[in-house]
Amino acid sequence: MTSSFSNLSLAEPLARAVAEMGYETMTPIQEQAIPVVLSGQDVMGAAQTGTGKTAAFSLPLLQRMLKHENSSTSPARHPVRALVLLPTRELADQVAQQVKLYAKYTNLRSTVVFGGIDMKPQTLELKRGVEVLVATPGRLLDHIEAKNAVLNQVEYVVLDEADRMLDIGFLPDLQRILSYLPKQRTTLLFSATFSPEIKRLAGSYLQNPVTIEVARPNETASTVEQHFYSVTDDDKRRALKQIVKQRGITQAFVFVNSKLGCARLARSLERDGLRTTALHGDKSQDERLKALASFKAGEVDLLVCTDVAARGLDIKDVPAVFNFDIPFNAEDYVHRIGRTGRAGASGLAVSFASGGNDARLVADIEKLIKKKIELEPVEFEEDNPRGRINDGRRHWREEGEAGDARDVLDQPRERRETEARRGGGRPHRAPSAPRDPFFDKPYEPGQADATPAWEAAAKATPSRGISSNIKTKRKVAALFKSAETS
Repeated sequence: MTSSFSNLSLAEPLARAVAEMGYETMTPIQEQAIPVVLSGQDVMGAAQTGTGKTAAFSLPLLQRMLKHENSSTSPARHPVRALVLLPTRELADQVAQQVKLYAKYTNLRSTVVFGGIDMKPQTLELKRGVEVLVATPGRLLDHIEAKNAVLNQVEYVVLDEADRMLDIGFLPDLQRILSYLPKQRTTLLFSATFSPEIKRLAGSYLQNPVTIEVARPNETASTVEQHFYSVTDDDKRRALKQIVKQRGITQAFVFVNSKLGCARLARSLERDGLRTTALHGDKSQDERLKALASFKAGEVDLLVCTDVAARGLDIKDVPAVFNFDIPFNAEDYVHRIGRTGRAGASGLAVSFASGGNDARLVADIEKLIKKKIELEPVEFEEDNPRGRINDGRRHWREEGEAGDARDVLDQPRERRETEARRGGGRPHRAPSAPRDPFFDKPYEPGQADATPAWEAAAKATPSRGISSNIKTKRKVAALFKSAETS
């Protein structure tokens, strides 16, 4: 039986904040992890994204820190006691917001630091003193080197989305940061999967961790309806629009593999009349936060994004996810579609496969999730908007002498006549290139008594005096005779 938050015996300020946020029943990861963290043991936790990991580590850490809460305004009385590391700016900002809400009625201070924005406001926050510091590794190292952040009193460290941090290449940064921390501390590591690299990291930095797994790794949520459609690259956008219309989808994530593809698709969908915004690595931090805020507020229908947004973004009630591009990494498929069907709600995941390399990527996903994937065809409601259906037949252009060019359709006669009868008209004739009028004249055979060509040409030569006229006639006659005998 699932436990209630009311059974946790949280301190009054935390209990009040949790009740205010509407928390009642704990998720499996919360139910298993919170008691272990409260006991002070290291944790190695695996759970699907969207299962409530932030509360699973934040609430028990805040509960333990309240035992030494300080109401003093002196920065020295508020050293960094808990450090939370995450791979992306969006995740760091999101976790920091949650921590601030949980600690709303306490004297515990928290802040967040990440790259892409000016360091000065972050420096001012750090100088004021904070107990809970949420950060991305790169920017935290900047503050450490600038002596804005001192970590020698850290009691708790959380490595969230650890597998993603390793994927991005943060291992050297993580090792440097952990070297600044006291040896005696509680370390919590959360990851979607326990790869060999994650296990090595845990073995180096965790002390006898309690392993918590609440779901089989790489298992997709049973509440998500999954479809894979076979469609050409040119028709992907049309297929997406049709499914959005048919299903009455109000909001959806649309995942693309590249930043350039993300920007282009967002512009195209916006031109098609869909309220769209883009989220990718080339956006400034301010633009990225605004894009997320507008999507959360329901001001846009489609959030077109790269995998920077695939993990951990807690946006409730998103009904659908589209994989406009099949992800290169099969595990990213699980994380992408984890954006929908959260907290027991139903969701839709649609993926477009265009053949070629996509066949291998789909096979990788099939192997990972241990489910047979059937590629479905897409039947479009409207006729082909291009006007001409390329059925593999050869289309060619023929240019006349005047430079006029027309497409010549190689269309079977029976089909043309059928279409003409449907339209009540005469059979359609394929247009032909204009003919030179010379070839439309009837052929006239020469007469037996006709004047020889050489003689007619000689007679037609203009007279320019007697001697010259005779010479010219002789030359012309000689030329024509030699031509006729050759």
